[in-house]
Amino acid sequence: MEFTKIARRRATDEVYDALRQAILNHVFKPGERLQVEEIAEKLGVSITPVRHAIQQLSAEGLIQVHPRSGTYVTSLSPRDIEETFDIRRALECLAGELAVKRISGEQQAELRGLLRALALPVECAADRQRHEQDNQRFHKLIIESSGNFKLLEMYSELNAHLQIARVHSANADWRTRLAQEQLEHEEIVAALEAKDARRVVKALTAHIERARSSLASIVSGGTD
Repeated sequence: MEFTKIARRRATDEVYDALRQAILNHVFKPGERLQVEEIAEKLGVSITPVRHAIQQLSAEGLIQVHPRSGTYVTSLSPRDIEETFDIRRALECLAGELAVKRISGEQQAELRGLLRALALPVECAADRQRHEQDNQRFHKLIIESSGNFKLLEMYSELNAHLQIARVHSANADWRTRLAQEQLEHEEIVAALEAKDARRVVKALTAHIERARSSLASIVSGGTD
């Protein structure tokens, strides 16, 4: 019985990881209906671990389960984006204030390395995926630099919703924002290195508000 329970738990975790990555890496799009039987067949597992994984993802907010109509990837409305970014700004600005005193030399060096990576050309889908991953790591590292584990936990839960909209939103003009994004990232790092909390908060606020406006416009079907 013990071995069976461990195996079942491991299968659920693996299915959960596979589905979560499929959602965040635009294999499944916002609003798309998920076919449980088809997913189980493709992953080579029974329906049970797929259902357990869907329950976890539903609790996380990445999937919505409608008893009479099916299971769907969560979609975000412009209002969802506005409210989510309010929370993101609060968390990142608090993290920035704490990081001024707590960031380590290794973390500062990693931020500088990420800045160099984010400055690389983005010319294809693989480049864009790499850029998005580096961008996510950049912001998560600021949270980690705060030394506040509860803050990191809250941010991780919030960030999943941001990734849904960011990764799946199609917009031909996204490249035009890269230069501005890079300047904003450079100012954030410079402010952290200067140990200037007010400057860090100002830089993060400007960056997040610009990102909020761009993303809300994309989700609502407009342009920047």
